[in-house]
Amino acid sequence: ALFSIKAIVFSLQVQAQYEMVFNRNTDANPKRFTLSSSTDNLPVQKKKPEVRPFITDDARVVGAHLAQMESWVRFDKESGQHWILGAYGPTKNLELTIGGVYGYQAEKDRGANFAFALPLLQAKYLLKPYQPGKGPGVAMVAGTFLPAGKGAFKPAGYGTFGFIIVSQCFGEGDKLLLHANAGANYLHVNCDNNTIATWGFGTQVKIYKGMNLVGEVFSGDPYIPGTGTAYQVGYRYFFSELLQIDMTAGKGIAGETVMPFWFSAGVRVVTEKFKKAREVKRAKQGE
Repeated sequence: ALFSIKAIVFSLQVQAQYEMVFNRNTDANPKRFTLSSSTDNLPVQKKKPEVRPFITDDARVVGAHLAQMESWVRFDKESGQHWILGAYGPTKNLELTIGGVYGYQAEKDRGANFAFALPLLQAKYLLKPYQPGKGPGVAMVAGTFLPAGKGAFKPAGYGTFGFIIVSQCFGEGDKLLLHANAGANYLHVNCDNNTIATWGFGTQVKIYKGMNLVGEVFSGDPYIPGTGTAYQVGYRYFFSELLQIDMTAGKGIAGETVMPFWFSAGVRVVTEKFKKAREVKRAKQGE
């Protein structure tokens, strides 16, 4: 039964992502999402993609007045999760994110029980961008996962997280990327205060055109405290600077709770709609 649920959720996720990203229907339905708009001819500054949704983050933000949606499914023998994160860049250095997770948790003699948690709130500030031959980039992140939800995914108490990111690229076109994170989770559960250190090292290697191999080793997930040390490997493919997909597999290797083997598949979509709308408004004001 669990395998059937996983197959259904995974197929629905892939189908929804395909329809959302590749739909180019020209009807007048305003509810239908597309990456195109009536302002497509306006010049737009190119942006390099971020490293997501890996646990180890990179020193890059979405960009001024750009918005992105990250969505991925993750399955192991204990649960199935669908994460959705939306982010917006009010300035060129600041990125604000809100999101959540829903899915199921498998329990003995009870089958699969629905669970969810939200909202995740996060702010990321870029202190220095990375460029080949110009030193590493640096960013910092702070956020919280409020104790709201249902079932096994609901946080046991109030907690916050924060970490510093250092990223370095080698070669034009980001042929090799290295990322390092270091931070902590603060948890307040049942009147007890706990601080858990987190760290991560990740890399991305360009193979051919949009195809990249990715891998990481991390200890602790800022979004899910107490996950122990684990590794994750897979691939990431960039269709364009606005669209990427990835697929990974990983497994816990140490910690009080060693994570079981998992696999995941995700998509990241960036829209320039808000940036173009601002440019159109400015153009009209200048007439």
